[in-house]
Amino acid sequence: MLTQGARKTTDNMKVSVQSVNFNIDSKLVNFIEKKMEHLEKYNDQIIGAEIFLKVQKSSEKENKISEFKILLPGNDVIVKKQSKTFEEGINLSLDSLKRQLVKRKEKQRA
Repeated sequence: MLTQGARKTTDNMKVSVQSVNFNIDSKLVNFIEKKMEHLEKYNDQIIGAEIFLKVQKSSEKENKISEFKILLPGNDVIVKKQSKTFEEGINLSLDSLKRQLVKRKEKQRA
């Protein structure tokens, strides 16, 4: 089951949020959009983002998967995190994305 959660365009960035195996809550979509707005500070060449939130059917407590694909000219940046809650996974993913975007921008300047 794949549910289209939201499509939003910030100033330069098109954000697509999709949920797999559950129906996404508007609060979670708003949480993601708010967090995504901050990514443009780290790299101004972001074209868009594809976000997949999945619930893995297992007995483990950490069954929420957050997968972010940031679309950039050249190579895309992909981060995938597994956690107990989507909010935790989103925060972990965005922290990793920030580091990768900063590193990528520094390489371009060099």
